[in-house]
Amino acid sequence: MKSSNKKWWGMWLCSTLLLAGYYTYAMTQGEEGVFLPGPSSHGHYQIELSCDSCHGEAFDGPEVMQKTCVSCHSAELERVEDSHPRRKFTDPRNADRLERLDARFCVTCHNEHRLEITDNTGVTLPSDFCILCHQDIAEDRASHRDIEFDSCSSSGCHNYHDNKALYEDFLVKHGKGEKTIKQGLLPQRNLASFIRSISDNPESLKPLMTDDANMPAAVTQDEMVLSDWSTSAHARNGVNCNACHMGNHAVDERWETAPAQAVCKQCHTKEQEGFLAGRHGMRSAQNMAPMSPAIARLPMKQRSHEKSLSCHSCHESHSYNTQTAAVEACLSCHNDKHTLAYKKSPHYQLWQQELAGTLPNGSGVSCSSCHLPRETIRDRGRDRIVVQHNQNDYLRPNEKMARPVCMKCHGLEFTLSSLADGALIEKNFTGKPVETIASIEMALKRERTEKKKSN
Repeated sequence: MKSSNKKWWGMWLCSTLLLAGYYTYAMTQGEEGVFLPGPSSHGHYQIELSCDSCHGEAFDGPEVMQKTCVSCHSAELERVEDSHPRRKFTDPRNADRLERLDARFCVTCHNEHRLEITDNTGVTLPSDFCILCHQDIAEDRASHRDIEFDSCSSSGCHNYHDNKALYEDFLVKHGKGEKTIKQGLLPQRNLASFIRSISDNPESLKPLMTDDANMPAAVTQDEMVLSDWSTSAHARNGVNCNACHMGNHAVDERWETAPAQAVCKQCHTKEQEGFLAGRHGMRSAQNMAPMSPAIARLPMKQRSHEKSLSCHSCHESHSYNTQTAAVEACLSCHNDKHTLAYKKSPHYQLWQQELAGTLPNGSGVSCSSCHLPRETIRDRGRDRIVVQHNQNDYLRPNEKMARPVCMKCHGLEFTLSSLADGALIEKNFTGKPVETIASIEMALKRERTEKKKSN
């Protein structure tokens, strides 16, 4: 018996040492993935090996996790006027609801490392979770009497956090709009005029020519580089070579051959904030190696796999051609059905007409028109039109695109129906939606009923 116990103890000790050796080796060789309890969600898989980003250094409890969730997503929730903010559930009047769903914590609904039960918005609850708090909705809304709770969001009616395009009064106000606005125009970016308006010496921002380039004498002049720079928006607005290549080092005259992203941030702060918040830049935001198409879960072109994503990945150095960045940069990496269908779409036809000058600026629809939409911000007492570089900001869920993107050119009913049609999205909106979203007609019917009652 004693001999048998020694044998088992010996096997246990050997197994323990082998496992300890394996995990030590994994940690030292950059194979930390073996410690993951399961696959990460599509929103977080890029930073899954930066455990501290979400869990904190000591893997503390839900309050610490909540702080890290809010640190990344608070601005987004504020912008969409969160329909279910935390304060709603810390209100004593809603204490009974916490027994059904503790919505004070993001992880109640977004439980990471459970990919097999995670939907496309990162939710890990059953799709009928709305019933936990709204089981009596049919008593107030007769129109909801025969509707299943698992269709609350899938039918284009409700979204848990962002209902800006789906509030009932908004549906009523815009419900009978035209399918397509005759002349939808994107607002034009105005960084150059904004900088002039706040400059103490706007005359210094005059256009520059090739001969004005101020690189040090020791730097070899490349005619192609000079040509690209001289036709760029930088040169047109007085931004010379030293502004980027010497950046913060102008005092000791150190020339940076390949300026880092921090140099871009000196003028493009809002753009870089968006970039770092989206999937293109979120790894950089966590001080990890930049995102590469090779690790993407979406289909990517093989030739792009070795790219390292930064500002220069889309905005080619020196020329910084925004037209190239708006379409060709996207097509050079993405290889999904939606992207591949773009050049056969009506949107692309409009883009081509804008480039040809037969349509005015802002009338074409590029990839960035929809996925990097224009936003108006208030900066030093003035309005600025900036491009939101968080390309995923309006994709969780699709209806978030309605107000800031689609309704610039389309009516609400056509917009919501199109965004709910997966096959139409794959075809890059070539054609019309198969079905009409019922939520608008429900809202209009309810309004008519309420008017009759009041009369």
